[in-house]
Amino acid sequence: MGKWFPRFYDIAMKPLENTRFKKIRARLIGKATGRVLEIGSGSGVNFSYYLNVDQVDAIEPNPLMSDLSHKSIRNSKVSIRLHQVNAEKLPFADNTFDSVVATLVFCTIPNPKQALKEIQRVCKPGAGIFIFEHVKMNQELLAKLQDALTPLWEKVCDGCHLNRDTLRLLKESGIDLGKIDYYYKGLFLAVEATNNK
Repeated sequence: MGKWFPRFYDIAMKPLENTRFKKIRARLIGKATGRVLEIGSGSGVNFSYYLNVDQVDAIEPNPLMSDLSHKSIRNSKVSIRLHQVNAEKLPFADNTFDSVVATLVFCTIPNPKQALKEIQRVCKPGAGIFIFEHVKMNQELLAKLQDALTPLWEKVCDGCHLNRDTLRLLKESGIDLGKIDYYYKGLFLAVEATNNK
């Protein structure tokens, strides 16, 4: 993993964050309540959107990304605890969280199926799960382009898989998918789901 990627990521994402992404994040994160688990908090871009929650436990395995998040933690209106751990092995007891937030992270998790199992384990029954991701597109030509670009993209962008079918993984996990909104011709989706274990 290159040291340059965390700094490049925020710069590259800034034009998107100042447009529709900001509204999507604000709407999804605004639905989180109680004690919240954020998966892959990165540089802390979501932290300013938490308003009506008791506490956020943010996990981020990349130490360089974690370092960049300290300013966002200081400026946050809620208590945020940062944990440098992987999503596949969460250090929390069963039934701990009222809500989970994951934005633009499932593309990089090495074992997303295991991460979803862990999310279900640490969430209370009925907990809200709020996800914003880029996904493999339904349009065949664009999906093939994603497949072709992924090996290089994965190396350059800290393990990001352009072609990950996160919606299929969510459906297979047994999480109760509620509302799904599609953006940019299906390249991105926002999911409001429920832990129905």
